[in-house]
Amino acid sequence: MGKIVLVTGAARQLGGRFVRRVQRDPGVDRVIAVDAVAPAHQLGDAVFVPADIRQPAIARVLAEHSVDTVVHLDVSGKALGAGGRTTVKETNVIGTMQLLGACQKSPTVQRLVIKSSTSVYGSAPRDPAVFTETTPPKSLPSGGFAKDAVEVEGYVRGFARRRPDVAVCVLRFANILGPEPDSPLADYLSLPVLPTVFGYDPRLQFVHEDDVVDVLEIAAREPRRGTLNSGTFNIAGDGVLLLSQCSRRLGRPTVPVLLPAVTWVGSALRTIGMTDFSPEQIRLLTHGRVVSTVQMRETLGFRPQFTTAETFEEFVKARGPGLLPPETVSRAIGRVAELPLAGGPGRGRTGTTHTTDGAR
Repeated sequence: MGKIVLVTGAARQLGGRFVRRVQRDPGVDRVIAVDAVAPAHQLGDAVFVPADIRQPAIARVLAEHSVDTVVHLDVSGKALGAGGRTTVKETNVIGTMQLLGACQKSPTVQRLVIKSSTSVYGSAPRDPAVFTETTPPKSLPSGGFAKDAVEVEGYVRGFARRRPDVAVCVLRFANILGPEPDSPLADYLSLPVLPTVFGYDPRLQFVHEDDVVDVLEIAAREPRRGTLNSGTFNIAGDGVLLLSQCSRRLGRPTVPVLLPAVTWVGSALRTIGMTDFSPEQIRLLTHGRVVSTVQMRETLGFRPQFTTAETFEEFVKARGPGLLPPETVSRAIGRVAELPLAGGPGRGRTGTTHTTDGAR
């Protein structure tokens, strides 16, 4: 008899894609798709169970279907539908607690895969150039999705201690982009004009939606020979992009704003519903973040199809042309960077372009 896989967050675009993909695995006998709302997309032959993971009923779902593999994708920085930040936090944190409690009591669960984020490292001025999986953050996230992810991982570590017989894999994804991304950063990059922090040009990493689905499938299976898919892994495409490079490729002009005023701009954008320009996102757009993917390659045995630059190019194609031709934006940003107040090009950690090897 094949595996019985339960996937949370099936109503989200990423969850739906993984549900459809994992059904094609010859080692999977049945897929149980779970979400509090009915998905707008097709789930193939999966059994959809309307269930809120914040409620104890999720334990009955695990028991009734004798689930042996749980893939927890309902950890997100963006509300689904009309839900607000409170709903998102409850689902991320309380929902994970309920799910882990159900898994702890289940005698059939053998493997647990958790979708996390590189935002657990935070973004601070004294951060190392590259984070590894064991690098402690200089400043723990104080709120938002990043804090949720930190709490989720804490609960997962507690579960792993109580159930050492269960193989646990935590995947820390860099910013997920592609043709159909669903994240606050994607919303920000889709604005006609990009507000930026004056004097900063952060380094960013991206991972393609297709690579996310591929690595989730690897994590949900038995490990391939010579690899190990238990533990914590950073998942990102090779290389980095500066925010100014992203702006040029999008053809969207930037509006540098002094750091004290950025919070006001973010509040205004949230109020009118354009994007969730949260404090954690402001810190990312100030200091940036780059992670090592050595363990992803050497231990997990996963090599992304798309680099950071190629992932961003796919996003640009899906979004269409910006307000201005990319070459016009490039010239304008170049002139701003040469101003004395901007500090000139290439000064400071956030203004330095790193090679592909710097993110591996």
